[in-house]
Amino acid sequence: MPAAEKPSQTELGEPLLEIGALLMASGANTARIKITIDRIASAFGCFAELLVTHHALMMTLTYPDNHKVFTSVKWVPGMHLNFNLISDISTMSWQIVLEKWPVERISQELLTLNRKPLYPRTVVLLLVALAGAAFCRLFGGNLTEMVAAFVASFCGLYVRQEAIKLKFNFYVSIFFASATASLVAGSYFYFHPAEVYSHAFSTSVLFLIPGVPMIHAISDLLDGNTINGVTRGVNVLIMAFAIALGLMVALLTYKF
Repeated sequence: MPAAEKPSQTELGEPLLEIGALLMASGANTARIKITIDRIASAFGCFAELLVTHHALMMTLTYPDNHKVFTSVKWVPGMHLNFNLISDISTMSWQIVLEKWPVERISQELLTLNRKPLYPRTVVLLLVALAGAAFCRLFGGNLTEMVAAFVASFCGLYVRQEAIKLKFNFYVSIFFASATASLVAGSYFYFHPAEVYSHAFSTSVLFLIPGVPMIHAISDLLDGNTINGVTRGVNVLIMAFAIALGLMVALLTYKF
């Protein structure tokens, strides 16, 4: 299959870095980022050498004649999970290969994908709180504990969102959320000591569990991306420590 027309020095490199940054920020693992970038670069007859770190991408594009056309580094912000965007970019990469999109169309499509609306904040808060209540029920909690877990998860996520909006440290934001959720969950049971509190208390912070980074840490280690795997594993441990620290604050406060 013939390659698309060769772009100029930065025409292809900048969109490729932007695609990689979007994938990384949306929750894609290292292998997915490299495969997607390689797929798009090959459509233009290029070879992409990509270095993925925890918060940055470094890429060099070369043609088969070993003529270097682009080298650049892009800083990637913190992760904001968006699996819809990952799926859309994967679909776009195959369309680029099959339909031979020009670079201009790729840039326009990236703008369109970036403008896609996310779920409303209220909906996210309610659904996450509902998930917390459902987990509480799965753990054996009664209706009172489910209500406590619902309210606690709602308040905890709200505090985390506000802390991130105010540009607090990422781990400090998790600590604030964990402490808030556990304090809210334990407040009712503190004044009603005869009630069982353990189910609501333990499930009130489950929305903070770093499932995606944990999976990525393991997959990166299995794929041979050892540095990324270890880095993400350490990141998971720090997040777990922040969650535990928030729970400890509530335990000491209520003397459970």
